[in-house]
Amino acid sequence: MTWKAFENLVDPDSPEGRLLAQVDPARLPRHIAVIMDGNGRWAKSQGLPRVEGHKAGADSVKEIIENCARLGVEMLTLYAFSVENWKRPKDEVDLLMELLKQYIRRNLHTLMENDIRFRAIGRIGGLARSVQMMIRQAEKKTAGNRGLQLNLALNYGGRTELVDAARRLAAEVQAGTLDLEAIDADAVAERLYTAGFPDPDLLIRTSGESRVSNFLLWQIAYTEFHITPVLWPDFRRPHLLEAVLDYQRRERRFGGL
Repeated sequence: MTWKAFENLVDPDSPEGRLLAQVDPARLPRHIAVIMDGNGRWAKSQGLPRVEGHKAGADSVKEIIENCARLGVEMLTLYAFSVENWKRPKDEVDLLMELLKQYIRRNLHTLMENDIRFRAIGRIGGLARSVQMMIRQAEKKTAGNRGLQLNLALNYGGRTELVDAARRLAAEVQAGTLDLEAIDADAVAERLYTAGFPDPDLLIRTSGESRVSNFLLWQIAYTEFHITPVLWPDFRRPHLLEAVLDYQRRERRFGGL
């Protein structure tokens, strides 16, 4: 979909249309990362069990993925399940895994129609075999797509990622295939789950929390943060446009003047 076609989806006289009119399509963030927070609080505010918050959050996932693809964003990384989330009640974890499988099963055709590539990052081998199989099938099916790359961080932790990278480096040094003096920032980055990915330009955190929650610790060194009080199940296209506009108002110096 072209930018013009995307504009045609939005009423130019609506608040959303006025937001879109301010967005510079030539200065979109190349890579957006999202900490999707607030499902449980949303459910509580509605007088519903926590599981309903996760179900409602899945609708936001679908909308934001599709709209990032339509805007022309190159990469979107969603923090879907952390290594710490295993501490939650088993029923809740089982539901999250089932919602993941449902999303892939029901939306694989949408990924194909929108030319979206799917990747999972994290300790994928620690997930149930049925989840692993569905992930690999979706990765294989969408591998030839050339639009948005969607990364789901699953069984993911930033510290865990760095530990795994350190182990790979140590093993290569021990095997004699890597010289100790050759280890630099590039060598570390090449052994992360995100090897070959551009670092995030914009990190969106919903629900008003001001912490990174062990997400992409290496990669967000120079990332711009957008923190919104909106709970994830309420996060929609206007909120995405607000985050992009906030990003475009920043001057990125990467430590320079």
